[in-house]
Amino acid sequence: MDTHQGQAIYNPWVLKIYDLWVLGISNRFFWRCETKRIENLFLQNVSSNHADVGVGTGYYLKKCPLEKIALLDLNPNSLEMTQNRLLPLKAKAYQVDVLKPIKLDCEPFDSMSVNYLLHCLPGNLEQKGKCFEYLRPLLNKGACVFGSTILNFNHNKLGSKLMKIYNQKGIFSNLHDNKESLKRVLEHYFKEVKIEIVGCVALFKAKV
Repeated sequence: MDTHQGQAIYNPWVLKIYDLWVLGISNRFFWRCETKRIENLFLQNVSSNHADVGVGTGYYLKKCPLEKIALLDLNPNSLEMTQNRLLPLKAKAYQVDVLKPIKLDCEPFDSMSVNYLLHCLPGNLEQKGKCFEYLRPLLNKGACVFGSTILNFNHNKLGSKLMKIYNQKGIFSNLHDNKESLKRVLEHYFKEVKIEIVGCVALFKAKV
């Protein structure tokens, strides 16, 4: 499955307005899940030995107490921007496709965030959930996996219209994503799965 289309939009210009448009406007008015809710999810579950998958701009990571951090993303623009944002902390960046086997030159991690990535991956949740088969070996036993994804559920008119546009353009691929499918996928790969729905966003966490 081709994962490039969902990340291709994130050029340097788009990344410059990402925090304003996605975290400042879209989360509040379209997806109805305040950015603070996702920030709290990070702060409650991040460890000092962390991997972030689908890094965006590094907004949440900058607010976390990190000692060791690895950045995994297919888009080199996102990796570069996040690395620079986290300075002076030296984050290791890996350009990877999460729907293919992953090998890293580092020790396993104690926590992993997968934030606003799943709804950009192609296919239904059973297909895109394959990413966890490749991500799980990167984690220590007992590690926490957490993140968020936009579902095709509980949208207001603004959110429904924007999500339709994003799916037509290939930015999103989440027309068939729902809580039940997400739960099945997470429980297949992890234990102690918890999912909270805020607006049309699923906040999730689980253990290895």
